[in-house]
Amino acid sequence: MGKITDDALLVQLGYTVTNGTREMLKNIIKNTRGYEELKSRLLSLQKKLEPYGSFVGLSSSGNFFKIKNENNSEEVYSLIESWSKKYKVNLVKANGGKAYYIK
Repeated sequence: MGKITDDALLVQLGYTVTNGTREMLKNIIKNTRGYEELKSRLLSLQKKLEPYGSFVGLSSSGNFFKIKNENNSEEVYSLIESWSKKYKVNLVKANGGKAYYIK
């Protein structure tokens, strides 16, 4: 995969590129260890989650990427857990377990 720009990441995650979304992403990047490696992995996870109605996004409550399991599906939980172990990504459950924050 070629170099992914921050604007391209926003678009591929379903966001409109605005000063506001760029600023949110900028703050999340500062708070995300290994961001350059992680961003392509986030996009691959996003593609795996789409059929389940789940997604990777920007948290509006903190400077973190979030992974949302919209349908509370055990299959999605398993997919997210496997992904985090494979890439050694630290996740913290939030919102009653329907979302994870990458920390």
